[in-house]
Amino acid sequence: MSDSARPDANARKKRYKKTLNLPKTSFPMRANLAQNEPQTRKAWDRIRLYDRLLEKRAEATPFVFHDGPPFANGSIHVGHLLNKVLKDFVVRTRNMAGKRCHFVPGWDCHGLPIEHKVMNELVASGKMAKLDALEPNIRRMAIRRACQNYAEKFKKLQAEQMQRLLTFGTYDDPYLTMRPGYEAAVLEVFASLVEQGLVYRALKPVHWSIANRTALAEAELEYRDRQDPSIYVGFEVADPNALAAAFGVATADLGRAPALMIWTTTPWTLPANRLIAVREDFDYALVRLAGGDRSGRDVHVVAVELLAKVAELAGVETEVLATARGEALDGLEYLHPFVADDHDDHGRGRVVFADYVTLEDGTGLVHTAPGHGQDDFETGQREGIAPYSPVLDDGTYDTSVPDWLHGLSVWDANPRIIEHLRASGHLVHAFEFVHSYPHDWRSKTPVIFRGTEQWFIAVDRPMRRDGTSLREQATRAAEETVQFVPGWGRKRLLGMIEARPDWCISRQRAWGLPIPAFRRPDGGVLLTTASVRAVAAAFENHGSDAWFEKEPADLLATYDPTADPDAPDDLDVTSLLKMYDIFDVWLESGSSWNAVMRRRNIGYPIDLYLEGSDQHRGWFQLSLLPALGATGEPPYRTLLTHGFIVDKNGEKMSKSLGNTLEVEDLLADHGADVLRWWVSSLAFDKDIKVDRSFFELAGESYRKVRNTLRFLLANLSDSPAEAGDPMAPTSTSLDAWILWRAAELRARVLEAYETYQYRQAHLLLFDFCNDELSAVYLDAVKDRLYCDPPDSTRRRAAQHTLRRLAELLAHLLAPFLPHTAEEAWRALHGPDVDSIHLGTFPEVEAPAIDVEGWAAVMATGEAIDKALEAAKERGLENPLDVGVEVADTDGVLARYADELVDLYGVSRVRLLSEEAAPTVVDLRDQPRCERSWRRDPTVRERSDGGFLSDRDAAAVGLADD
Repeated sequence: MSDSARPDANARKKRYKKTLNLPKTSFPMRANLAQNEPQTRKAWDRIRLYDRLLEKRAEATPFVFHDGPPFANGSIHVGHLLNKVLKDFVVRTRNMAGKRCHFVPGWDCHGLPIEHKVMNELVASGKMAKLDALEPNIRRMAIRRACQNYAEKFKKLQAEQMQRLLTFGTYDDPYLTMRPGYEAAVLEVFASLVEQGLVYRALKPVHWSIANRTALAEAELEYRDRQDPSIYVGFEVADPNALAAAFGVATADLGRAPALMIWTTTPWTLPANRLIAVREDFDYALVRLAGGDRSGRDVHVVAVELLAKVAELAGVETEVLATARGEALDGLEYLHPFVADDHDDHGRGRVVFADYVTLEDGTGLVHTAPGHGQDDFETGQREGIAPYSPVLDDGTYDTSVPDWLHGLSVWDANPRIIEHLRASGHLVHAFEFVHSYPHDWRSKTPVIFRGTEQWFIAVDRPMRRDGTSLREQATRAAEETVQFVPGWGRKRLLGMIEARPDWCISRQRAWGLPIPAFRRPDGGVLLTTASVRAVAAAFENHGSDAWFEKEPADLLATYDPTADPDAPDDLDVTSLLKMYDIFDVWLESGSSWNAVMRRRNIGYPIDLYLEGSDQHRGWFQLSLLPALGATGEPPYRTLLTHGFIVDKNGEKMSKSLGNTLEVEDLLADHGADVLRWWVSSLAFDKDIKVDRSFFELAGESYRKVRNTLRFLLANLSDSPAEAGDPMAPTSTSLDAWILWRAAELRARVLEAYETYQYRQAHLLLFDFCNDELSAVYLDAVKDRLYCDPPDSTRRRAAQHTLRRLAELLAHLLAPFLPHTAEEAWRALHGPDVDSIHLGTFPEVEAPAIDVEGWAAVMATGEAIDKALEAAKERGLENPLDVGVEVADTDGVLARYADELVDLYGVSRVRLLSEEAAPTVVDLRDQPRCERSWRRDPTVRERSDGGFLSDRDAAAVGLADD
């Protein structure tokens, strides 16, 4: 063909381009997750995907996983995002590992969090006054109806939001603590605790919410800084002669009205003082004070080691008259500073010993009010002193206190008491200080210790079953049986168990599960194992509203007093009156192992509980205790703990601080898969900082992974239907190397999934996509994929490898990126293929390769990269314009000669037998292939006028040219 007949260069270029095997896929570069994920969800819902998965795994080994219920009281927040997505990782990884993980999401519907919000809404709407005018039972039912509607509303909202995060579970049949069957199951657990002799009713001081007028448990408290008065007060000794004898001095040396100096940060509890506690093995000083804002009493008793600190704080000078051991003070009587001696015997107290007295703060003499503190109560019990509490449920004093305190709130009383003490000469010193103080977690108001009659579960009483206590069993379970992820959870739970008091399970509210106790005509209480089970049967049929709507005889329809060994003689159920305490919601959620997992035959004990670190005090502990009492074994085998979400500065997130992030906004901006990818990147065992920008970074990382998947899929558009391995990769081929790395990836990712190391799995997957695939293998095989003849053995082998990689990556990513994995799976197999989420992690057989040989090849590549970088300074920007010469003295690289040009990304590789650093050879004077852009030694002008390598000439039909 003459030169004039040849196509011009532009036409030739277009023709060559048409012969390239260019990528093509339905898997788009832009994910548009916020728009496309809801469609994927709808498709899953149409085919009942999760139900089908459970059916498919019906005979598989179960992995028993249980959901801790959130409160149904508002939209989900970023903490829910973390918790629910982590749980979904468990569900998906276990099912894809071939096990059967039946996950039932649940909601805590009763209790103060919901009732508090409902009551606030009723007050704001002006309906509260009308409710207050109703008869008590009708009022309770009106509140319960409003709370039930509220819980239903937010359960529905949260369920939709959680599914928007692409979480799996039986959302069409969740568990709700307000359902009759669930309520009955809680009473079954409670009956077992009664049967073991663990339940009792007593007048004891408990944490009391003034705002909500109910007792609270430790798990319902949060600690906040608060400013309170700190005062030093002198309690006048009733018999100066006895004090003088204790210190071995003359009575005359004591001056006027010697006193015992106490310290308190709760002046409002002083009206209830009955005792002063000391340590018998401490040294105490009889000291004369001078100067400062001291009382008119000159001589006080103070612990020797605290004297200097007290003197500095109070601004007084001291003169020690004598010292004595605490044992000498035993039984000394004193006069109350403002309660008269004849006022119900509360005006005179005495000194006793107590181990809780310390030398860290105060004076070494501890004001003790048995009705207003746990230690105080126990000391009072030992000394035969009743837990007197003059404070009503609204936080005001009753009429048993001095007249000038009647009706005052405890907080208003603090300054009044201080001024009274100052005026009477009993005050030594007063100042304000800031300390951490318990608050009601709902109203955010400070709580008080207040002696009231409540129901308790004993943690130290021997159980009838085997004589051990709940505390002993719980400690043994935490030490020996339960596994902890991370390991520090063990110490945390043990500390909570060791320090916890008896569990106060009664609340004085309307919205909750009633404690099935009846008042007898003689003032006693009926609550036995059999009576509780009878009420459970009534609740099973009618729900707990029956307690407010039916008579005792109806509630006890299946109860036979004559068959109940614990029933009082001649019990007449028609004479009983219902009591109206409700259960602590933690007993309800803490019985979910029975109400859900055992009742639905999902499995028990449970393999895994997964919650935030606050649940060592809450759900973890308060599930353990009822389960041990009822069954004798812990309800779970493993506890996984995650940290709290905080803002980027480490501050707690709250709407008042304006640092919250709305999950709905994040979903709209990024889509669920990006949010899930962010969760998978977290070291979740610590507190987690979050900021909107972090999701932007997660989105960039996600796009790199997505683009890797897209490259794999796009280069399979013309690959034949899978029909086995067309050619087993040789040990020196790039295909063998990447499949070996893929098998290693699979093993390491599955191990990370098995051990809940999701960040490790995230890093392994990202690094594999970014490094081994994008930066090495895919970059190396791009030329053969694009430029080799379509059916060439080398190209088909690469495509077969790409398919195996795509299938593996889609499955390994599926727990983190369920929508993206499904999208990739359908792009690979067509729209009619079964969901990837019904499958299991595919096997990848690792080819036999020379690991050391490949390591040498890769190390040489790194050296070549450095040489190429240096060559840019000589104007050699394009690596296809160069060749490289590298040393291969031991012949290792020669075994991989067919792959080196592609792997190193240059046009030629020459192996040298002598030792030498990699050398870059300028090939710009050599002809370049107009199709592949390589300066291959076989490039020459062809009959169409173009310059092509032999490979490229064959690809365009000029092989014989």
